[in-house]
Amino acid sequence: MIALGSLLNVNSIGVVVALLVVTTTYWKWKYQYWKRRNVPYLEPRIPFGNMEEVIRGKQLLGIRLAEIYKEMKSKGWRHGGIYTFTRPIYIVLDLDYVRNVTTKDFKYFMDRNVFVNEREPLQAHLLNLSGTRWKNMRGKLTPTFSSGKVKAMFQVMAESENELQQKMYQEYKKNQPIDIKEILACFTTNVIGTCAFGLDCQALEDEDSPFRVFTRNIFVTTRLESFKRLLSVTFPLVAKLINLKFSLKENVDFVMKMVQDTIDYRKKNNYTRKDFMQLLINLKDADGDGHNRGSISMDELASQVLVFFAAGYETSSTLMTFALYELARHEDIQEKLRREINSVLEQHNGQMTYDSIQDMKYLSQVIDETLRMHSPAAQLSRTCIKDYKLPDQDVIIEKGTTVIIPVMGIHYDEEYYPEPEKFDPERFTDENKKSRPNYTFMPFGEGPRNCIGMRFGLVQSKMGVVSLLKDYKLTVNKKTIEPLYYSPGHLFLSAEGEIWLDAEKI
Repeated sequence: MIALGSLLNVNSIGVVVALLVVTTTYWKWKYQYWKRRNVPYLEPRIPFGNMEEVIRGKQLLGIRLAEIYKEMKSKGWRHGGIYTFTRPIYIVLDLDYVRNVTTKDFKYFMDRNVFVNEREPLQAHLLNLSGTRWKNMRGKLTPTFSSGKVKAMFQVMAESENELQQKMYQEYKKNQPIDIKEILACFTTNVIGTCAFGLDCQALEDEDSPFRVFTRNIFVTTRLESFKRLLSVTFPLVAKLINLKFSLKENVDFVMKMVQDTIDYRKKNNYTRKDFMQLLINLKDADGDGHNRGSISMDELASQVLVFFAAGYETSSTLMTFALYELARHEDIQEKLRREINSVLEQHNGQMTYDSIQDMKYLSQVIDETLRMHSPAAQLSRTCIKDYKLPDQDVIIEKGTTVIIPVMGIHYDEEYYPEPEKFDPERFTDENKKSRPNYTFMPFGEGPRNCIGMRFGLVQSKMGVVSLLKDYKLTVNKKTIEPLYYSPGHLFLSAEGEIWLDAEKI
């Protein structure tokens, strides 16, 4: 019996060793993919490839990609390959290649690198859709984000701006450090709620209002949620096989009820409004079953509501937060901007209007420099949908390959932005912008798949900055962790420990 047990132990060890050898051999073979494709690559490590710190939840993806960009650029590469586990990722550095992927050869890179569970509600939104479905939906939604439509909504935005001032004054009177991101997130929640759907979200009056709780829940990033996102991107077939789900039931129920109640109220009272929701209702009513080319289904309608609410509130509040942080760090820049704000408002009878905001050129420079240094979207990802031959090399990018443009890497490239760690709005004077190549500034993406709500986001962000800066001198409170560290637990850039400011009434 002892001899038999020893034999079994030896056999078990042999099986384990054989499995390890086979697994290691397979991994090493997979890691030769870019070499076989004649693409330079960074040496990966088993089992995480080149993304160990990201996978372990210790580093934000955009930061890691910026590091990869810098390393590849130092080697003189125009492009390169990396791996997430065994999945090959194609990294674009050269600006001509960036142009090809985003614009010139867009038909090869139309889709985003996202897994979509078709059986899950609220997934049929513009960010997730692919191919013809994306193209049709984009065409339907584009008219509501024209400069004219945004201008028409400005006075509705101004109602939330008044509430922002009241909230800021309440915080100022407490004589305590101000969590500026929380105030601005409440502001953008209100703006989007009223402009898009005609709803009073009351986020500034009550930080625990249902809408504010909802927007917080959208971006809950637990370890489980992070793992699910990683799994869906790296192994989409596995995600599909196990029917991987992302939407929290309470979020789905909240959105569906909000949409249905709004539709019922408008139809019952024969009420129409020039907002995002009305456009969606009109599209849905074009054909009740949602199959007409000019129509959308109820799930598609609710999906657009979700993504507009989520993307609009988070990205704009993030942009304003970092803008005010940089202004609080640089008193001279803050004062220069305040002088412009006062001068322009005086020319417009003291009123903040759409036209007065557009006349603030230095404000635009400040916002652009903030977007360069703290872009909410630190990378662009695409999927190659059919084999693509690089125009000037004997290289073919295979169908299904994930393509990433490291936006943060480009924004911090010393070739385009000397002293990239320095906050300098002068980089974005008309003259300096013309001196830089195209595709060196991409906070909203580029090409046909750029951010559809860019105009709306910029206007509400500028409004928030002007509203606070014209009445308060801001400084950084010692509660803010400096130098800033981007939290790896967030989908968008977010400062670890939040940003805390002190305010002095002017």
